[in-house]
Amino acid sequence: MVSIHNLLHYIEEDAPFGDVTSEAVIPEVSCSAVIRAEQDGTIAGLEEAAELFEYFHVTATCRVRDGEKVRAGDVILALSGNARKILLVERTALNIIGRMSGIATQTRKMADLVASVSQSCRIAGTRKTAPGSRALDKKAVLLGGGDPHRTSLSDGILIKDNHLVLVPLETAIRKARAVSAYRIVEAEVETPEDAQKAATAGADIILLDNMNPAQIRTAVELLKTSNLRNRVILEVSGGVDENSLPSYATCGVDTISMGALTHTVKNFSVTLEIQP
Repeated sequence: MVSIHNLLHYIEEDAPFGDVTSEAVIPEVSCSAVIRAEQDGTIAGLEEAAELFEYFHVTATCRVRDGEKVRAGDVILALSGNARKILLVERTALNIIGRMSGIATQTRKMADLVASVSQSCRIAGTRKTAPGSRALDKKAVLLGGGDPHRTSLSDGILIKDNHLVLVPLETAIRKARAVSAYRIVEAEVETPEDAQKAATAGADIILLDNMNPAQIRTAVELLKTSNLRNRVILEVSGGVDENSLPSYATCGVDTISMGALTHTVKNFSVTLEIQP
């Protein structure tokens, strides 16, 4: 759950000096309203939307739970309270639900696609999130059945190509391991041979970046013949889309991370209806 303090920043952005339209034309009356899904998919963001409405003393009752599948026309949140406050929060709540549900729906689609061809591989997000909304984006991936991956640069070591321009692969892994015995070390590689080097040097996770399925299978076999495969988690990233996803999921890897889950979001359509 994102803190109410952070959620209120979205209200402040949308209404820095109040909702001048509602304050001008709507009397101080109470009313009821519902938020309704306008398409099929996996819903997310209801907890945050309800928290915002409740902060402004509007009673919010979730009709479904975050992470559940909904159908077009389903009422997902019922509201009761001051009409001005409902209208104040309306667009922010719909934006949160729309973006998070879009991410969750796409993640669920990709997770189900992977599960149809592999029982050992899973989908993950990346740090390609909207600035200021990372916690919501990551939670939406989780609700859609994916792994959120590391939250920030501060909570996981991931040695990437730009690091390796400056420091050799084995040296970078050795230095990363020396920092702490409690941090997982992940290293990005672009060839099967470098995957073997990274595993030998002590990486916990190896990110196979922008490799095609044939190269990935070669890397997996190379690690197996070196008795290194069981020591590492193998992640694939780069160049993976819905069409190619099954071929990557059957290569013998553990995780496929997709930036498209959060950087190319198709908003999930929801609407708020004031009840007569």
